[in-house]
Amino acid sequence: MNNKNLSFWLFLLPALFALIVVVFFPFLYGFYYTFTDWNGLRATTFLGLDNYFAIFSDQRFIDSLVFTIKFAITSIVIVNALGLGLAVLVTQKIKISNGLRTIFFMPNLIGGLILGFIWQFIFISGFDAVGKLLDINFLQGWLSTSETGFWGLVILNVWQYAGYIMIIYISYLQGVPQELLEAAEIDGASIFQRFWRIKFPLVAPAFTVSLFLTLSNAFKLYDQNLALTNGGPYGSTEMLAMEIYNTAFSRFDMAYAQSKAVIFFILVAVVALTQVYVNKKREVEL
Repeated sequence: MNNKNLSFWLFLLPALFALIVVVFFPFLYGFYYTFTDWNGLRATTFLGLDNYFAIFSDQRFIDSLVFTIKFAITSIVIVNALGLGLAVLVTQKIKISNGLRTIFFMPNLIGGLILGFIWQFIFISGFDAVGKLLDINFLQGWLSTSETGFWGLVILNVWQYAGYIMIIYISYLQGVPQELLEAAEIDGASIFQRFWRIKFPLVAPAFTVSLFLTLSNAFKLYDQNLALTNGGPYGSTEMLAMEIYNTAFSRFDMAYAQSKAVIFFILVAVVALTQVYVNKKREVEL
């Protein structure tokens, strides 16, 4: 081993050690505990696959899973569409483009809990006041139903995350060769044609990155869910991360909650890796 390789491993060792101790070993221990009656302190009985079989008949878990999938699909589409639209806007030759980038990105700097409480005030007090003033029933009583709670979570997530995704699209849009755009303009291509035929295929790698980030973020959402609706009304807006947390720390069924977490991990990993594989193939085709 030469000095260059030795230096590489010496610098890598602290981070690798922390990763193994903090992530890898706890994951293996947690996976083992799913086969037991672990209560958070000790495991006395080996249960085999009983915890996993129980999940498939757990209606609360299934409802949370369906709600999370519906939320993830809706959020992913809106966040990426809006993020790409904002990126196209701020990459135009306008004087306030830098200021707009800052404004659009700022919500991502605010913590999820704080955002949840801010939007809870807006939905409950602000919407209600406007609804009464204009006599619009739709704006009154927000977050009191599963439907408005769902859209409240979507609005919050889009408002926070669209600016972050915008930055990713900006980095790829700025890498598009200007010579191609100028040549297309000389050939008489419209603004839409230049975007669809030139820019869109060249920013395809951005879709892979952005879809991966938005997908994992949507599935793992917890703090905004806690602050905005706390799973209410009657658990109808309880997302999967919150349902697993409540199983562990409200019902104190640690082994069962860990089994749900393993299923959750497998689900997110399979969906995310499949999405990356499909988009990578699509990049080649484009």
